[in-house]
Amino acid sequence: MLLDKAFKRRKGFGIIEVLVSITVLGFLYLALMNLQLGNRQSLLRIRGRDAAVEVAQQVLDSLQSIGAASIVSDSVSDITFKGLDYRRKWARSNIPGDSMSVVYSTELTVKPDSMYHSKDTTKFATVEHVYAKNVSVKVSWPFKGSIQSISISGVIR
Repeated sequence: MLLDKAFKRRKGFGIIEVLVSITVLGFLYLALMNLQLGNRQSLLRIRGRDAAVEVAQQVLDSLQSIGAASIVSDSVSDITFKGLDYRRKWARSNIPGDSMSVVYSTELTVKPDSMYHSKDTTKFATVEHVYAKNVSVKVSWPFKGSIQSISISGVIR
């Protein structure tokens, strides 16, 4: 009899409490999934930016290999022209075939060469020489409905 009274006094969880706790746990689970999705988007944005830096450095290196004499410039104003488009591709997940491909557009701006201009005069001739050029490479790419871009400058000798 004493045991029956103890069981009658003891209350357990009712169906309402169980449903409320399931609902709260469901909201917490959705919040965690949303955080994970945000981290994935950040990772894709960082990968896109890193590839853009790689493309810009590749363009500057190729300009360095052809030399400053091959780059068109003006002594007074900037010259801007469209460069090549580059495509980079990388895996988004561990699933085979799940990859992401981004097209990077480049734009080159050659600054006036008056800063890197030398002039030597002798009694026989005057020699002028441009020994370097300042080049800025702008790389643009689409990400989530907007256009992202970076700019890197370098001196080509």
